Amino acid sequence: MRAVRRAIEDARRARGPVMIHAITRKGKGYAPAEQNPAMFHGTGPFAVETGIQVSGGQPTFTSYFTEFMMRAAREDDRIVAITAAMAEGTGLRSFAEAFPNRFYDVGIAEQHAITFAAGLASAGLRPVVAIYSTFLQRAYDQIVHDVALQGLPVVFAVDRAGIVGEDGATHQGVFDLGYMRQIPGMVVMAPRDGLELCSMFAVALEHGGPSAIRYPKASGLGPDGVRPAGRIHFGRAEVVRDGTDCSVFAVGSMVWPALEASRILSTRGVSCAVVNPRFVKPIDVDTLIHYAKNTGMVITCEDSCLVGGFGSAVLESLSEAGLSDVRVVRLGVPDDFVGHGKRDIVLSDLGLDAKGIADAVLRAVGVDEGKSSAGGGLYVSTS
Repeated sequence: MRAVRRAIEDARRARGPVMIHAITRKGKGYAPAEQNPAMFHGTGPFAVETGIQVSGGQPTFTSYFTEFMMRAAREDDRIVAITAAMAEGTGLRSFAEAFPNRFYDVGIAEQHAITFAAGLASAGLRPVVAIYSTFLQRAYDQIVHDVALQGLPVVFAVDRAGIVGEDGATHQGVFDLGYMRQIPGMVVMAPRDGLELCSMFAVALEHGGPSAIRYPKASGLGPDGVRPAGRIHFGRAEVVRDGTDCSVFAVGSMVWPALEASRILSTRGVSCAVVNPRFVKPIDVDTLIHYAKNTGMVITCEDSCLVGGFGSAVLESLSEAGLSDVRVVRLGVPDDFVGHGKRDIVLSDLGLDAKGIADAVLRAVGVDEGKSSAGGGLYVSTS
């Protein structure tokens, strides 16, 4: 600290621009962190004596992605993995060790990662690019011009999508649905759990063009007693629960709170269908129209921005189908930045937990209207 202070004082006395070059050591003073700086870039609980991180025990979406990539790479030698200084966070460290000649960490250079993937795809390989949602934004130009415009089969593994919790406001992955679904030829998927994630990556690798799969930093397990996801048919949704009064189309991991909300609603005499869209683009218009006509009310639920998100896609589809009498309630992230906090607490504040979804539906159907404490993510409109 004395050296730093001396350098600052010298800089203050200098005339003209001054640059202080301070060479730091990540984790200095704590041996486990100095020896493994990447692991300690962002940590949860760990044993101070050893530095070993305490695992919660449940497999995450990311760990399912790791398992899929290992299995798929053994079966198809065209598959390569690319990341931008996120090997640990995206779960690709095991892949790098098993397939060192098929793994590329380009450093903090997301734009290069995408253009590099485009080059490999044009040469016949099947690149999977794993980058956090918030950092993929940096490479939007490359996604559009180098991948999508060429129609190249690059698969984007969009980790940390939605609400990320303790990583803070800069890491909230709430913009990807909006910025990916508007790109021509881009397929956008969101899995309800880890098993469905694996099925979606299989579909993406078989697809002949660009595709993106978004998933949160969360447990990849679904609730007990729910049947495993069946075979995924391209562009088709999954009906998780049928209903007659209203229908909730819940994107990705929002399926589970929506399903619990439907159970709460059943105790209030409201029959609520729950649909897992699977594909944000192309949207399953047939299933959407079926439930719009049969229930007269569609509720969309997404852990992403309402502006330009899945709810907007639903409104567009219903408008094109001429269903102007269908009421649409959109639940998601309002037009504001999301702050720091535990994921479940932030989701609750946004009205995206089971209670918040149930309250929004009750309000929309006229039950206990005005008595709900659901968060600010509610927007009601008609298509």
